[in-house]
Amino acid sequence: MKTIYLMRHGKSTWDYAVSDNDRPLKERGIEDAHLVAEAIHGLNLKIDASYSSPAIRALHTAMITLKDLSFPLHKFQISNDLYDFSGESVLQFIKELNNDLNFVFIFGHNHAFTEIANTLGSQFIENVPTAGFVQLNFEVENWKAIRKGITQKILFPKQLRS
Repeated sequence: MKTIYLMRHGKSTWDYAVSDNDRPLKERGIEDAHLVAEAIHGLNLKIDASYSSPAIRALHTAMITLKDLSFPLHKFQISNDLYDFSGESVLQFIKELNNDLNFVFIFGHNHAFTEIANTLGSQFIENVPTAGFVQLNFEVENWKAIRKGITQKILFPKQLRS
């Protein structure tokens, strides 16, 4: 069985004259990343490896979340393929993962993550919000073979705040 964990970056700001790649998180984005990470921690997830888009907002979300999960950073890598908004590069990235990995956590962007969650998952999600987390499970032994899986878990900051 293969499992992919998707987490969209936290709320970012447009207040600085920087490139899209360099936009930082807002305070709320930082708070939401911690909030979702705390909920994820309670799930006791297995994670073999983690990857992030190189965008600052995704990297910061990854660092907050992985630190809160006590995940060893030597199992973390940055991939330009995850700086994707359509989902095509993210899907290709997933299908090319090493088959020795069974539980993979990736940090990235929308519309890509909503597209992946709806294409590969069993539950329709209108929109994966900032700092939203989705777990997808697949009954396959090879990443290249993933098609339709099961949407196992959805955690959104809004539902955790109430």
